[in-house]
Amino acid sequence: MGNDALPLDDERHASALAAWRAVLGTMQVLGPDQARARYPRDTSGIRRALAGALLPRTVAEVQEAVRVAQSHAIPLYPISTGNNWGYGGAHPVREGCMVLDLSGLKAIRRLDPELATVTVEPGVTQAQLRAHLDRHQLPFMVPATGAGPRCSLLGNALERGYGLTPYADHFGAVTSLEAVLADGSLYRPALAEMGAPGVDEVFKWGIGPYLDGLFTQGAFGVVTAGTIALARRPERVESFFFEVRDEGHLPAAVAAVRAILTDLEGVTGSINLMNRRRVVSMVEPFPAAEVPPRQAVPEEVVARLARRQRLPAWLGVGALYGTAAVVRAARARVRRHLHGVPTRALFLNRGRLGPLRGLSRLLPGALGEGTRARLENLALGLEILEGTPNEVALPLACWRTGRSGEPGARDPARDGCGVLWYSPLVPMRPETVTDYAGMVTRVALEHGIDPLITLTSLSARCFDSTVPLLFDRGDPLHGDQARRCFAALFQAGRDRGLLPYRLGVEEMERYARLAPVAGALAARLRAALDPDDILSPGRYTAQRAESAGGKGS
Repeated sequence: MGNDALPLDDERHASALAAWRAVLGTMQVLGPDQARARYPRDTSGIRRALAGALLPRTVAEVQEAVRVAQSHAIPLYPISTGNNWGYGGAHPVREGCMVLDLSGLKAIRRLDPELATVTVEPGVTQAQLRAHLDRHQLPFMVPATGAGPRCSLLGNALERGYGLTPYADHFGAVTSLEAVLADGSLYRPALAEMGAPGVDEVFKWGIGPYLDGLFTQGAFGVVTAGTIALARRPERVESFFFEVRDEGHLPAAVAAVRAILTDLEGVTGSINLMNRRRVVSMVEPFPAAEVPPRQAVPEEVVARLARRQRLPAWLGVGALYGTAAVVRAARARVRRHLHGVPTRALFLNRGRLGPLRGLSRLLPGALGEGTRARLENLALGLEILEGTPNEVALPLACWRTGRSGEPGARDPARDGCGVLWYSPLVPMRPETVTDYAGMVTRVALEHGIDPLITLTSLSARCFDSTVPLLFDRGDPLHGDQARRCFAALFQAGRDRGLLPYRLGVEEMERYARLAPVAGALAARLRAALDPDDILSPGRYTAQRAESAGGKGS
């Protein structure tokens, strides 16, 4: 959980702060107390003792900040916007780091409307890109995620995040990266350095060893810009929903999802499967009066809420992209592939949703209110599928507390939400998915945690599953319970050959311990590029015998 003791030599720290203020300006350098106020405890409950924070606004300032850190042997922890909720937020793996906050680097450097690429700095958010595209009337989709409008585009891509729009793999859509190395020098891909920056921005793999990948989920440099391929908004975007009425039909639903993705590659985006408890959390407030302290919602309560909302065992959600004719033909193919799943499929687009919302205003009382709320959520979900970010998914983090924050300014960390994430990769085999879902349900309930399961297709071969482990952040015992649940899920998943695609800062030691050969290779590369362990010590790497945070102390 961390503590408030700062393991830094006071004289060295004071000297470094003075040097940073000389190159960045007084207002752009925060001491420990200011940093503590700026970066609240993460939703996971973690809070590290920080040496302070640096707020550069240009690449040159980032380079100078890194050089000062190197000369004073004080480690840095780069963040984009710090909204990495449930995985650590702005808090580093190790105590005593200076946060290198890149949210001030917010330039959209270039946008090529002909070749559909945009080069952004790490402070550029989903909302900023959406506003830029709208202002210039450009027909592109933002690679939106459920994390919301104020989250960094590059930050998500560098964590290998994903979404539901056509370019679902967000790092897959990154064609080029620029980064400051631990010695303050600036890395650009070989093609750009050799004089072909235009080619570099449209061809991901470049020439020679592929080095851009080092800067994802690692600590090999401070990324200061990236070029992202944008998907064009097509003539028609249509969402579809289908029910899996009981658990016994889940294998058939998985097979149908795989068939749809295979058959309609390039027409359909990602497809989500959400279990009944997850959907209940979207449409019903947490039934606090019926749930004992530190326990999951009882099954009979879930069943009653699901009956009231007429919810199935699982709900499938996807989208179709193309011309009106293509989407019409694809709709028929989706129905055909769902034929083996006893289900009712619903297709919605802007043209159909508008009249439904109008009719809902004629319904009286609670029925009308509930219908309007559900249609509003459908409209917000369609916005994300169209590449317009919004906050529709953020209230999930505070479901147990009922505190969802102010609309337009929701921040799960500041709003007191308690959530950490279990996010394993699951091969798209019906028997594997069914066994996985049963395992998560059993283990979570054993630990008093609600098993809220989402399966998101990364391809026709693989799901990533996101399971938010929700807890009361004001109750330390409940937080410990959630951590024990994560550990049990991690082990039960590993026993089945299923492991997360990313880890929170508290769990990163598992990488080097469980993958010793890969971990040792990463450590050797890190030692060559960053011999004093200045950049993000401990991030997916083993503890060094002598790290920068302890050097000279």
